Amino acid sequence: MTGLIAASTSAADKRIAFRAGLTSGKIQRLPGAINPLTAKLIQEIGFEGVYVSGGAYSAGLALPDIGLTTLTEVAAHSKQIARVTDLPTLIDADTGFGEPMSAARTVTVFEDDGIAGLHLEDQINPKRCGHLDGKAIVPTQDMVRRVRAAVSARRDPNFVICARTDAAGIDGIDAAIERAKAYADAGADLIFTEALATEADFEKFRAAVDTPLLANMTEFGKSNLISAKTLEEIGFNAVIYPVTTLRLAMFAIEKGLREIFAEGTQEGLLGEMQQRSRLYEILEYERYNEFDSGIFNFSVEGSRI
Repeated sequence: MTGLIAASTSAADKRIAFRAGLTSGKIQRLPGAINPLTAKLIQEIGFEGVYVSGGAYSAGLALPDIGLTTLTEVAAHSKQIARVTDLPTLIDADTGFGEPMSAARTVTVFEDDGIAGLHLEDQINPKRCGHLDGKAIVPTQDMVRRVRAAVSARRDPNFVICARTDAAGIDGIDAAIERAKAYADAGADLIFTEALATEADFEKFRAAVDTPLLANMTEFGKSNLISAKTLEEIGFNAVIYPVTTLRLAMFAIEKGLREIFAEGTQEGLLGEMQQRSRLYEILEYERYNEFDSGIFNFSVEGSRI
């Protein structure tokens, strides 16, 4: 029963698929998965990859996105998500959970956990959400050392190392472009341009940088919400929707809880809920039943065990 309890596609093949997608000319769309069940739905609907957001994960722990989560926590969470999907999984690794040697260790841990790639950012450690004001970034050479350390620790050459720069909102787009070029020279396979505002900003970045580029289409931030088709036409190679599924879920949860509190019943919410049959469909309950009957198809009658 291949692909039942875990994905049938190997980590190596997922990494190959991710690299191929980044050079395919078709934009790779990676919605954020807040749990493994969400990742299965992302695959079923037809997206090209899965993203694990540090901001969404920390929020799920009732913590702000200011670098409070650890490598061990993020790795365990990400591994659970990556193992259930045949899609490549890209992880938010913040600043690498420390200085360059920590970034190197982070790469090895995520490789072992079946992840397809990660991104490191050039903020100071501890960091904060990329769409908040008051960020501070390290000198370019410090981030270059982070990237080089990560690249040197990589054992699978297809594991994607993405470098994120937060410089655009601090020092301007031209400074961010110069940093992007330095990070690419240091070995980054993909550049994440955080908090660009308009289509013109994205076009300017694309025109100046040869390396594959990733766009962040997070809601309620500094970037206009640009369609995947338009980003593809501009020449971007990947786009993430990091906190979208969390926001959708929390909005519905809060609305439902308030109605139960006010009405004393969830009767009026049934039309807004995922039905049991649909949940079982995503979980592939029927295949588990087939698997179970295929294994336990013997009789113990008369056995001395």
